[in-house]
This record gives sequence, C-alpha cells and structure tokens, in this order.
Amino acid sequence: MAAAREAQSADPASEEPRPEALGGRRCSSAEEAALEVSWVQGFSNKNFGFISNQTVCYPCGNYILFLDIETKKTTVLQCQTGQVGAFAANGNRQVLAFSDRRLNPVIYIYTFPELSKLTELKGNVQLDYTLLAFSFRGPYLASYSSLPEFVLSVWNWQENILLCSESQPGVTATSLSFNPMNWQQLCFVTESSVSIWHIERNNDEHHLKQNPVKLPDGQGTVSPHKDLFFPVSHSEDPYHGPDLPVSAIAGLVGEEAETFMPRDYLKPSVRPTAHCWTATSEIYMGCKEGYVLAIDAERCSASVLQQKPLPEYMCKLSDVVSYARREVQKSKGGKTKNLQKPVLFAMEFCKEGLYAAGSEGILFFYHIKGLQYEMKICADILQPISSLIFSPDYTILLLVTDQGTVYTYKPARSGETVKLLDTCSSCFLAADFLTPGNKYCVSVTISGEVQVWLLEDGTCLSKLNLDIEATAMACCPSSNSVAVGTKRGQIYFLDVTKVEAPRVVHRIFLSKFPVLSLHYDQSGQFLIARATEGHIFILDARPSKLFQVLGYIVLTDEVLDLSVVSDFRNDLVEVMILLNVAEVQRARLEIFCLSSGLTTDNDKYVDEQGMLNANAIKEEQYDLDYPLSSAVRLKDNIVYGYCACAPFICKYHLSEENMLEDPSVFLSEKRTPSKQFGSGFLRLSPNSRWLASAAKDGILFIYHTFTMDILAQKHCHSYQGGGIRSMVFSLDGKFILINGKNDGALVCLKWKKIKKIEVKEAASHWQSLFAILNKSTSNENVVLKSMAEWQFDPESTSASLPEEEAPLRSSNVEMTEEDGNVTSLYSASTNNMTWIGQKIKKVIREETQRFSNQKEELQMGIKKLRKTIQKMMHENEQVPDIEKLEQHEFNLDIEELERAQAEAEQEVARVRKEIEMENLANCYLQDVIKRECWDAMCVKGRAVKCFHMACEVKNYPLKERSEEELETLEKVLQLKKIETADLKVQKKSLETDSESVLSTEEGEKAEEGMADGSASYCLTGSLSSQYGGDTSILYHQWDLHTREQRVNQIVLLKDIIYKVKTAFNKEFDIVARQKEQEIARVKERNVRIREILAQLDLQVEVWEPALTDDEIPERALTVQDSEIKVEKYLTEQEIEKEEMLAKPEAERHLAAMDNERLRALNDMMGGVLEVKKEDILKMDIPPPPFISKPEHVWNDEEKKIFREHEQKVKELSEEKEKYRRALENELKKLEASIQETTKNFDDTLCKLSEKKVKFEMVIYQEELKIVNLTYALMLDEELNTREAGLRNFLLKKEKEKVKIARTIQTTKNKIETYTDTYENAIVEDKNLECGFTKEFADVPANLLDELFQLYKHRPKAPVTEMLLDTANPYGDCPGSAEDYKDALTLLMKAMDELDSPEHRPNGLDLSIWERFCRARRNKMESEELVKWKALTLEDMQAFLQRRMDDNEKIKSEIENIFQELTWVQEEKMKLELNLTIQFLLKQGQVELESTEIPDYTDALLINKSIIEELNCSIMAQGEKKIASMVEYKDFSKGMFQLEWEHKKMRMQIEDLKQKARDIVTLPITKDRQLFLTVPNHDSHIARHISVMEQTLGLMDKLHEKNVKNYQKRIKELEKCISLKEQANYKLSLELKEMLVSVSEKRHIFEAADTQHISEKMAKQRYREILKQKHLRRRVKEQEEEFEVLQAEVERLRSRTFPAL
Repeated sequence: MAAAREAQSADPASEEPRPEALGGRRCSSAEEAALEVSWVQGFSNKNFGFISNQTVCYPCGNYILFLDIETKKTTVLQCQTGQVGAFAANGNRQVLAFSDRRLNPVIYIYTFPELSKLTELKGNVQLDYTLLAFSFRGPYLASYSSLPEFVLSVWNWQENILLCSESQPGVTATSLSFNPMNWQQLCFVTESSVSIWHIERNNDEHHLKQNPVKLPDGQGTVSPHKDLFFPVSHSEDPYHGPDLPVSAIAGLVGEEAETFMPRDYLKPSVRPTAHCWTATSEIYMGCKEGYVLAIDAERCSASVLQQKPLPEYMCKLSDVVSYARREVQKSKGGKTKNLQKPVLFAMEFCKEGLYAAGSEGILFFYHIKGLQYEMKICADILQPISSLIFSPDYTILLLVTDQGTVYTYKPARSGETVKLLDTCSSCFLAADFLTPGNKYCVSVTISGEVQVWLLEDGTCLSKLNLDIEATAMACCPSSNSVAVGTKRGQIYFLDVTKVEAPRVVHRIFLSKFPVLSLHYDQSGQFLIARATEGHIFILDARPSKLFQVLGYIVLTDEVLDLSVVSDFRNDLVEVMILLNVAEVQRARLEIFCLSSGLTTDNDKYVDEQGMLNANAIKEEQYDLDYPLSSAVRLKDNIVYGYCACAPFICKYHLSEENMLEDPSVFLSEKRTPSKQFGSGFLRLSPNSRWLASAAKDGILFIYHTFTMDILAQKHCHSYQGGGIRSMVFSLDGKFILINGKNDGALVCLKWKKIKKIEVKEAASHWQSLFAILNKSTSNENVVLKSMAEWQFDPESTSASLPEEEAPLRSSNVEMTEEDGNVTSLYSASTNNMTWIGQKIKKVIREETQRFSNQKEELQMGIKKLRKTIQKMMHENEQVPDIEKLEQHEFNLDIEELERAQAEAEQEVARVRKEIEMENLANCYLQDVIKRECWDAMCVKGRAVKCFHMACEVKNYPLKERSEEELETLEKVLQLKKIETADLKVQKKSLETDSESVLSTEEGEKAEEGMADGSASYCLTGSLSSQYGGDTSILYHQWDLHTREQRVNQIVLLKDIIYKVKTAFNKEFDIVARQKEQEIARVKERNVRIREILAQLDLQVEVWEPALTDDEIPERALTVQDSEIKVEKYLTEQEIEKEEMLAKPEAERHLAAMDNERLRALNDMMGGVLEVKKEDILKMDIPPPPFISKPEHVWNDEEKKIFREHEQKVKELSEEKEKYRRALENELKKLEASIQETTKNFDDTLCKLSEKKVKFEMVIYQEELKIVNLTYALMLDEELNTREAGLRNFLLKKEKEKVKIARTIQTTKNKIETYTDTYENAIVEDKNLECGFTKEFADVPANLLDELFQLYKHRPKAPVTEMLLDTANPYGDCPGSAEDYKDALTLLMKAMDELDSPEHRPNGLDLSIWERFCRARRNKMESEELVKWKALTLEDMQAFLQRRMDDNEKIKSEIENIFQELTWVQEEKMKLELNLTIQFLLKQGQVELESTEIPDYTDALLINKSIIEELNCSIMAQGEKKIASMVEYKDFSKGMFQLEWEHKKMRMQIEDLKQKARDIVTLPITKDRQLFLTVPNHDSHIARHISVMEQTLGLMDKLHEKNVKNYQKRIKELEKCISLKEQANYKLSLELKEMLVSVSEKRHIFEAADTQHISEKMAKQRYREILKQKHLRRRVKEQEEEFEVLQAEVERLRSRTFPAL
C-alpha cells in the first residue's frame, strides 16, 4: 500500500485535478486538506492477468487492483481520467495496459512493481476500446475499438508508434491474442467467426492482412468452400439458357454481387467461446456447441477434434462415474453436467497438453495427439469457470469464476484447488461503519451478500449470503446490529458482535412494498424505513425491544430523500422527508418529531391500525422554491438541498423571514454553484461540519457547512459506471465509504492531510457521542448476543412479535426456490402476513369480539329470511310459466343487484362495441374486396349451368384496361405500322430486277401462300386468329431479336388474349340470355301445370328451374331476410313503428271480411256467378230428398226421379273422365315440351363448353409465348447484370493490380537502397577488423597477437530476461529483427565481465586496454548492426516476394475475368440469335423403332417448302431413272431381236442375191426397189413420221423443264444476293461498333498493363483465322472436285443414255 501511494505521489499523472479547474470554491486551507484512497474492494471476472509470477491484477471501477498470491495483500492503481476500459497484462515484461472510458480515450502503459507510467498511446478512437492484447515477446500491443470505428490497431508501445491499423465496420470482437511463437500473427475472434491477421513488415512499414477461417457448421462438419461469384463450370441448357451465379439472378452489382450468399447456402457455424495458441502455431478453440477445434494459422483451416475411443471396460467405468455424478447433482438440486461434450469457456496451453473449463465448474485436461484427444478431470469447484490464466513461469493456474471466486491450481503437484479470492460479482448496494466506527465496516451487495471488512486495510473478515435481493442497509449506532431491507418489504437484522461470524437474529415483514432506504438516528433509538407508495415505518432500533414496529405514516407524494437529526437535550428525533410534488416544479418538506414516549407509551401516538397521529408527532410542512433531488437538515433549522433542475446547492433557513408572498413557499438563502452533472445527493458528517455532495459524474465534493467552501474532492467513480450510489462518513470523521452504482467498486477514503482543528472537532464529537451510547451499546450487545439465530419457523416468527401482535399461525408452510437455489434464511410462503396485515387482522378480530351478540342475532335473522326465500322459490317452480318470477327477482340485496346489472350493462356495452368495431372492420374489408374484385371488373365473373347435367361454363372476368395500358398498346401498334412501312420501303429499294420478274415472283409467292395456308398457324404458334385474335399485328417469331421487340410482342399478345376472352364472353352472354328465356318459358308452362294438377287433385312437385348464385353473382352482395337465422333485434322505436303500420292493415282486413254480398255469394253459389268448364270436376248432383227412405217405400214418381238421377250421375262421371283425360294429355305435352327445350339448351351449353376448351387452348398458347418471352427478357437482364458485375470486379482488380505494382516498384527501390546500406555496414565491419593492427600499431607484436585473439573473443549467448523454464511451452520462440536493441543491451551487459582489468594481458598499459575495450565494443555493435540489417533485408525481400505472388494471382484472376466476360458476351449473342419458336403440331401417334429418343441438339430448322421441293425433285429423278431403265430394257430386247433378224436377213440376202442375179438385168429405180421390198409402203412412211414427231415433242418438253429450273435457280440466287447485301450492311455497322470497342479495349489494356493477355488472345484469334482460312480452302477444293465429278457423271450418263 505504501509503495502504491508513493508511486502515485511520484507520478505526475496521478495527481488530483485542482478544484479551481472544476469551478468550485476553495477555502483558504485548500492546500492543507486532501483525500486519498485507503483501499478498494471489488471484482471483475472479465479481465484478469498475471503481472508477475506471484501477483495477479484486475480492474475494478476506476482502479486496478494488484493481489499478491502469497501475502494476499492488495495494491491499488487509480485511473485518474475515469473508469478503466479495456485491460491487458504481460507478466513476462511486467507491464500492463489499460484504456479509460471517455471521449477520445487513451491507452496507458504502466510498469510493475514501480507502477510508473511508461507512455500514453493516443489513436483516433472516439468512444471506447474493447480489447487489448500484448505480444508474448517484443514491444507490441494490439487494440480494438468499438463503434463507430471498429479499428484493429497494432502499436509499438516502447517507441509510442502506431504500426498499422485496419477498420472492420460493424464487427464486434470477443477476444484477441498474439501468436506467442510469431508476433506477426493475430487471432481475432467474434461471436460467430475467426480471422487470422498477418502483420507484414517492410522495413519501417507494417501492413495488416486478414485471412478468415472457415468454421464447421453446427453439426461439426466442414463443408468445402463454394465460389458463387465464379462457378467452377458452366452448364448450359438449350431451353433454360446458361447457368448463371445467384448474384446475377438476384440482380446485384458491385460489392454485394461478390459477397452475396443465398439463405439456402448459409448454415449457422459454430460459435467460438475460448481459444489459445500452441507451440506449433496452431489454435485450439472451444465452441458453444461443445466441439473442440484445431485451427492451422498458416492455411486458415479448421478441424474438429474427436475424443479417442476408450476400451470397453473404461467405457463401462465412465458410464458408472457419469451416472453417479448425475445422481449427486440431482440430489443437490443442480443441473446435470455433460462431461462427454462440455462447453468450454476458458483454455490454457502448456507443454503437457491443454487445460480447459466451462460452465460445469470442472477443470479438464486434454492430451491431444493428431485430431484425437484424451480427457481427464483435474478439479471440480462447483462454480462456472470464466477464465484460466497461467503464471509467467507456468507453475500456477488461476481459475476465475462468474460468482467472484478465484482459485489457484498447481499442475506440477496435481493437487486440489486453493481459494485465493472470495468476493461477490454483484455490485455493491451500500456500506456503513459498524459501531464504534473506527475498526470495522459492513457492506451489502444487490444479491444480498453481506461482508464485514477490516477498516485498516480492507481485509474481508466474513461474509453472509441472505439469498435475496437487497435494497437498503444501515448499521445501528446503539448496538452491533445491521439492518438490511429487501425488495419484498422485509427487514433482516444481523448480529455482528462477532465480526468473524455474522448471523441473522430477526426478520420483520413490514409490507408488500419494497424497502427503499433505512436510517438510524444518532442515538440508535429509532430505525426509520422508507418504502414505496409513500410509506414511512418507525421501528425500535434496540434488540432488547425485539426491533418492535412502532407505527407508520403514509404520504401522498413521492418520497425522494429522508434526513434524521437527534436532539439529545430534548430527547427528540426530528425526521425530515423530501417530497416530489407533481403538480408544481417545487420541493416539499415534511418534518415530524419522534419522542422517547413513542417507545414507552405507544398507544398514545398510534391508532388501532398502527398509523401515527399527526398531532402527536407534530407534523409540519414546508414548500421550497426549487425542485430538489436530495436534502439534509442541520439542528438550527438550516436545510441544504441538491437542486434537480440546475447544478447548484441551495441553502434554506426555515424561518418566516425567508418566505414569499405566498406564506407556504420558502426562498433559498444561498445558492452554491456545482460542476457536477446528473442527479445527485447530499450527506452530512456526524458532527455536521462537512457536507458531502455526490452525483452521476462520480466525483465527491466535501464542503464546509457554514461557508460552503470546498474542503476536498476526489474522483472515486465515473459517469460510465453510473456514478456514486451511496457514501457515508465514519463517526470519528477519519474515513469515508463510497460505492459506485454499476462499477462494482467499494472505495474507502481517508484524509491525506487536513487541519488539526478539523480532526479535533470530529474526534471530540465522536468521543462525546460514544460516551452517551457506551452504556446502552454494551447492554444492547449483550441482548443481541443472547438472541437465537433466526430460522424459518412459524412459532419463532410469532414469538418474536409482541403477544398482542402475534398473528394466527398457519400450519401450511412451504419452501420455495429463487434463482434455482433453496432459500436458507427466509420463506416465500404466501401465508406469511405483513405487519400491516397483522394490525388489520387484529382490528377485525377485536371488532368481531365486541359485536358478537349483534352478529349472532343478525345471523339468526338471515337464516330465517333464507328459509322464507327458499320456500318462495320452491313455490315459484310450481306455478305456470307465465306466472313465474325471474331468478334475480328473489335477490334481496338491491345494491348487489344494481351492481350486477351495471356490470352486465358494462359488459354488454363492451361486447357491443367490440362487435361494432369488428363489423366496421369487416365492412371495410368488404368494401376493399368489392372495389378490387367486383367494381373494377368491366365483365363480372359468372357461370351458366345445364338443366339436367353436371356441366358448368364460366365466362372470363375482365378488368377495365387502364389508360396507361391503352396508351402503351397504341404506341406499340403505331410503332409496328411504322416498322412494316419501313420494311416495305427497304424491300423496294433493294429491288434490281425487271417488273416482269417481280410480277412472276409475286405470282409464285401468292401460289406458295395458298399452298402454305394450312402451315401458317403452325408457324404462328397459335390458333388465336380463328377465335377473335388478330395475329397479323404480331412480329414474326424469327424476328424477335431485340429487347424492345420482345416487350412490344408481349403487349400485343396480351391484347390478343383480351380480344379472345372478349369474343368468348359475347357467345357466353348469348347463351346466358337464352337460359333466362328458357326459364321464363318454363315458368309460364308451370303456371298451367299447376292449374292442371290442382284440377286433377294431384300432389306432385313441379320442377321449377332457377338461376343459382354462381349464375347471378350479384346476389352475394345483398343479404336476404331468409338468410338471417337469428331473430332480428328491434329497438323500441322500431317496434312502435311496426305496431303503428300493422294496426291500419288489420282494420282493412276486418272490414273486407265483413262484406254481406260476398258472404251471400259464397253461401249460395260457392263464390262464383257462372260455372266454368274447369269446374266440372268439382260438380256434384245432389241426391233426391227421399234417398234416405227405404227403397220399398218409394212410389213410381220417386223411382222415376231416382232413375233420372242415376242417368245424370252417369253422364256427369263420363264427362269428368273425358275432361280428366284431356288434362292429363295436356300435362304430358307441357312436360315433354319443357324437357325438350331444356335438353336443347343443355346441348347448346355443352357445345359452348367444348368451344371454351378451345378458347382455353388458344389463351394458353399465347400465355406460353408470353412466358417464353418473359424468360428470355429475364435471362437477358441476368446476363447484363453478370457483365456489369464482372466489369466492376475487373475494375477493382485492375486497381488492386496498379496498387500492388506501385508497391512492388517502391519495395524494389527500398531494397536497392537498403542493400547499399547493408553492404556499407559489411564494409565498415570489415574495415574495423582490418584497421585493428593500424589502430594498435604501438603495441608490441607479442601482445598484439594476444589482443587480436581477445578482439575476436565473444561472450556466451546472452540469456534474455524471459524465463526459459522447462514448463514454458513458448520458450523456444524464434527472434526477430525487432529484438535488436534488447539483444544488444544484453550483449553489452555480458561484455562488462570481459572488459574488466582482470582479463588484461600482462604488460599491457591500462589506457591501451580501455581503448581496446572500446574498439571491441564498437566491433560487436557493428556485427549486431549487420545481423539486424540482414534480418530486415530478409523481411523486405519476403514482403516483395509476397507482393509478387499477389501480383501473379491478380493477373490470373484478371485473365479469368476476361474469359468469363467473353463467355457472357457469347451467351448474349446466342440468346439474340437462338430464338425459342412455338409450333402447332398435329396430334397423333408416333412409332419409333427403339425407345431411345434421338438427340436433336445439332438439328436445324428449315422451311417445309424446301423439303417438298427436294422431294419433288427426287421423285422426278426417280421417274426419270425408271423410264431410262425401261427404255434400256426395251432397247436391249430390240437389239437381240435385231440380231436374230440380221441373221435371218443374211440368209435371205444369200437367197435374194441369187434372185438378184437373175433380175440384175432389169432397169428398176431406188423407189421402186423400196416399194417392191416393203410390203406396206404407206404405213411404213406414216409410222416413221410419227416417231420423228414424238422425239421432237419430248425434246421440247425437256428443254422447257430445264429452262424453268434454271429460271428458278436464278431467282433463288437473286434472293440470296439481296440477303447477303443486307447482312453485309449489318456487318458493316457492327464492324464500326467493334472497331470503336476494340479501340476502347486497346486503351483499357494499355492502361491496365494487359499487353501479354491481349497478345495471347490475338495469337489465339490468329490461329482461329488461319484454321478458318484453311477450312475455306478445303471446302473450295472439295466443291471443285464435286463439280468435276458431277460433270463426269453427266458425261457418262449421256454416253449410256444418248436418247436423254
């Protein structure tokens, strides 16, 4: 402690800021009063570290605590600028670093044990640092900041240089560490990712390079990396197009396209929890999923370690042990621990293996070999472990828990863990001094843990856990008891007479309201407890009175503060309460007095319910002119208040002189400015001489109460930690206890210097007070010691209360759990009654006893009345329903009945309102649906159903086309007309033939059009022209190359679909009207059918067709009365109106019934004047009156009359039967007519249904076209997006390449410069060695040789200050160029021994020896400089090589990008040329020889006319061949016949020659000879002429056919010429664009230094051109050979068949 204070006093940064800087007013003795920190207690489980082998340090609030493991002594270092933020310690160098938490925070570097500040690191961080980490060797520190920068920085803290930094926006880190074997590697861990940062060094430049690690997924599997921006291969689908990356499909360009990952590809990875480096530069990492990972820092790859399988007997033993552990945990009420797959939150590596721990509270040891490990348990501390830290010599392992306990474990001894520190992780709530206030103090945390501290050095003597949330604490001045208030409204009383073993002796349950504060008066007579809802309880503070509750008051306003002043002379205690008046911006004071009579004669001051009488306690009220947050009162009616609306302290004197015109408001007498901000509070010292002010800024000010001058100030806590929660003076005024709100620090201050008179006044006040309380204190402590320790027991609870206040004991007691632990000192039983509840119950019990007789009489009367009412209700059940009374009418409690009715009416009103709101919402929804789905339709959707079949046809609902759609359609139609006219003009301009040729071509086109009329639908791809659509306005399917054409085609197709639907709707409307007409006819006929059925007296149901709701959809919008199944609710006004309308109608009906003429007509003639034919069936002939007489009594006249009567009856029956048959025939005709007409309608509707199927087919055909066009547009957009993304990526890579090229060039220049420096250093080093003999030429030769040997002699390798103990796994880490200064320093220290005169050669002068030592040191410095420069040069060369590798890599990437761009452009060209064409094919069965479907990928689409022409040509050639073969056969046959005839003729010649000799002498001419030789000379001449004519005709036909073929060939060649000219024109335009793009690309290539790539591509293009040229030459040669062969074939054919 003394060392720490000396260090703080010596350090300029640790000096207190001057009060004047804070704007406060100082007294003249400011230099003589100052506060210093005596001790600090607290805990922080996040940042722990070894600063040396035996010292642990950790931050707490504004302080850093240093704990000696051996002596358990604590040293304090204060951060003067506020709360400590990030923290790191390096035990090897015994330095620590921490940052403050203020704007533009600073990192401080301190040494240990001197605790002197080395340096301050100031960066560009605005808010806070979150992580700090030291390198294992070297002067390096890594830091990471929070928002807004999120900057990772690397510092050289020895030279105060920022080496490099890198920003990662939005990334929150959880841990950061250097590689102990290589400081140029950093492990950066977030909640879901891990990155390895490499620090690349280039002489004095440093660069950070990030390498992310691919972590396994939640199941522990490592999936291969997929590059979604550059897929491995391009799979092409001839229909769906190329396979593009998901970023292009999503339409992303730029950075988003490169990093986009679909949700399907994203798998949640493991979440890192802890990590540590190994001696082989690997990283072991624990995860929340229970896996242990091994990460290779060089390759940045992760592997999952697997537990080595155990032998069978070990598995059984492990299962038994695991089962036993689970059972033990269940018996203790804790959670079962998973020992097979624990979640590790802490790791530390050593030579033997890996130590790890987690929430199970068990220290595990992992022996790792390869990717398998063996695990064993080293220790179990039954608390979650958050950190593991090895000491620098690796002999002690520190175990830090979440609950504030720290253990030590020595791996070499493999012993048990030893508890080093036992504090609480919860924040301190309050602290107070234990009577007499100069030895001990007591604190309590929010979690309910009470600690007793030694005031001298802050040693924790004992602790007691109440296991309940505490809200207040105070120490009693009259005894060694401590009161602790809880959130449940309870107060625990602790006996601290034995500071080593505090105990709970009593508990009082005041109310259900939380206790906010506890206050003792100075005499220790009363305990005032402040609760919520304005409740103030007064308790007897003495243990001898069992802490009796004396009474309470309730205030209407919110209570802000409470102050107690003891008047020992008058034996009074004055209590002042500060209230917050909500109506006005002012404060109100309530002051009342408590006398000792309150404890002796309590009934005089309280009523039956325990409330204090206002008159008895002399309650007074004062209104102040300012709103206050805290107030204290002195004995002379002076009040100090901390203003809530402005930073000043108000002083009030409660006298009539300081009142306003309004007599209830007091003015402030004095206002003292304060630089504190935020809400604050005031506290008085026991002697009322000092006023303490504390606020949220964490600075404590001490004022003189009379002058309000600042006596002292101390920055104990910070605003970031919530400021100061509470503070208290010791009774002797020497110490001050302060605890922060959220920083978890308890600070004890003492006076560093103060006036002796101030100390004397405080001591005299304490002695006088101690003399007054000494006797009572000793007595009360005796009673306190004798009190039994409190346990939960109903009897003990009730026994601890006075007899008259003892509640009714409940036998139903149950123990509950809070936060998973069984409570040990309290019960949450719901039957536990509060003190207020007991009072109320006692009053009720007394009233019950007082009025017991009246109560019995009332009960008897009620019983009689109940019997009477029950009898009446029984009688009511027996009477008729009309006479019965309702159940509620028997209720005699009129008030209860009215209340129930009011509640029922309220419920009815609520339900009615809910129903109205629901109906309103439904009406709104109905209006929206009707507007969108009904009113917006120009053609409403409806259906038509058959009469006798289950057939239904629906129309097409159509929306009214908007003006925008119609304008778009009009624009497209106009554009199509313009394009058509332009195309005609172009055709006319390209015409070069004569008009005759054109007319011939037009005729042929017309003929082809007539021939191909059936094929037009096939090429159009739909039949919409047959069903109301005009396909002439559409673009040809072969012409849809551009995006605009496709968009326009979609608009035109939609218009065609609309027209097709409109055409069908017209036919549908005709059929719908026809059905309505048919229903009307059927209804007309049904009227006659019903008349016939009524005449025939037949009960037959008549079929009455009607339109359904589907056919009349308007019916769904109106609600018929028949649809309402419940009774309609009518208001009284509606009922009266209906009665008024019904009364005249009833009168009219009665008047109509009272008509004499109608009654007479009904009586005499059945209500009609003439009998109609239809009424014949109703006619009856009355029998004669004598029919009742016996037949034998009749006379002749009567018998005659009877026979006439029978004749009339017979005639009437015949007439009736005839009429009935006529009616039946008419009925059958009517029914047949109805059946026929409805059936005809059904046939019509079926035809319409079949036609709708065709309409649907046509609509689907057009929609399929739209889908194909839309897909083509989408694919084109995706290709454009991909091209834009590639170009952006190319631009980015080119910029990187330019940047790397500049870096390479700069590095090369630096290496050249540094190489010269390095060579100069080598030369200088050699010159030093060579100049040795010259420098020491005056030394004798024998001594010179010996000196030269000593000159080359070097000491042993210097041992660094780093411990090279065998336990340190990182002891053999290689050095670096940065260790030059340290190595040189150690070397110079080692040279001190060699430079001693003892090593001087004999006979050498001392001055020469000193000169020799200086020369040798220079030589050694030169050698070390050469080594350092060599290492630096090596690093620079390695940096250059890495940049060159990066350059080659980027070149390769750029080449790949160019290839990808080329592929994308080719695919775009394919998309424009390879169109999706829709054909209509005839349905039928196609039989294949095999089940395999041929591959049509290389098929070509050609015109049908070409195939037909080719087939015709083939057939013609075939016929020619057959004709020539027949002719050849006939010719051969003729040849044989001619040979035979020739033979015959020879023989005849020989015969004739003989005859000729005979007639040779005769004179015969040639004609005569022919005439003589030919038998029929005329026929022979005629036949020869006909043969010649046939031959001539055949030759004419063949010539005409050849001429036509040549003309047709000429026309085709002219067409090809025109097409080629158009293509050449387009190619010329494209050539211009390509020349422009080539020039642009040439400039881009030249700027991006891609000459070698362009040369490579040019060579490739050149090879392709040569290949094409070679192929064209080969094709030309083959064509020439083919022409030669064809000419040879023609020649041979002409030789073979000369007639052809």
